[in-house]
Parts: sequence; C-alpha cells; structure tokens
Amino acid sequence: MWQAILAFTGDAHTADDVVAEAFAQALRRQGEIRDLERWIWRAAYRIAAGEMKRRSQTTSGLPPEAAYEMEEPARELVVALAQLSQKQRASLVLRDAMGYPAREVAAILGSTPAAVRVHLMRGRRRLRELLQEEDGHD
Repeated sequence: MWQAILAFTGDAHTADDVVAEAFAQALRRQGEIRDLERWIWRAAYRIAAGEMKRRSQTTSGLPPEAAYEMEEPARELVVALAQLSQKQRASLVLRDAMGYPAREVAAILGSTPAAVRVHLMRGRRRLRELLQEEDGHD
C-alpha cells in the first residue's frame, strides 16, 4: 500500500502519513467495517487525494525534498503521473503497479470496472505521451 500511495503522491513522507492515517481511521471504526482491506485502500486514496489537492493549492509538482531523493527515471515517472487526473493515476497505480484486477480497482475507487478501464486506457496513453515528450527534451 505504501508503494502505491508513494506512486500516487510522489512523496515518501506524505505516503507515510497517509497510510498511518488510513490505518488509524480503520482502528477507530473496526466494528463498523465489513471489508477491511477495501476500506483501508479507499480511505488511503481519499486521504491522499485530499493531500494532493491541498498541495496543488500551495505548490506545484513534487515537493523539493522528494525531487532530490529519486533517481532520474523514477522522478520522470512521478512527475508524469502527477499530470494525470486523480482517477487515472489511482487506476494505473492500483492496476499496473499493484496488480489489482479492474473490478477490485473499481471497488476501491468507488467506480465501475468499465470506468476504470477507460481511466486506464486514457491514463496509459497520456503517460506514454508525457514520457515521450520528456525523452525528446534530453
């Protein structure tokens, strides 16, 4: 989960905080949750999306400390992922990086498998374009 949130947010410190908060919320609601794994994933993405929105209102792109901590290919990928919509980014991370099937991604994101497949198709296409543009500037 931490790796998926890291890919989603581009910042290790944010990923730490998001995962910790998602588990803390789950502990507070432990008697109310039917599917714990799905609930924690949804909570983590909701918290991360809120953090990304807050960050976009105060800064742009990667946090400065995160840019220095990553190797160039990883930095390019995270920067490109940050330019996708939140749904595209979350779908790509959950499906392609974490290996969840589209129906599970849909359940985690509160969507439908068909919508997830559209987000995946559009996200992959846009990611490919962004990474090719970056290669052209070297």
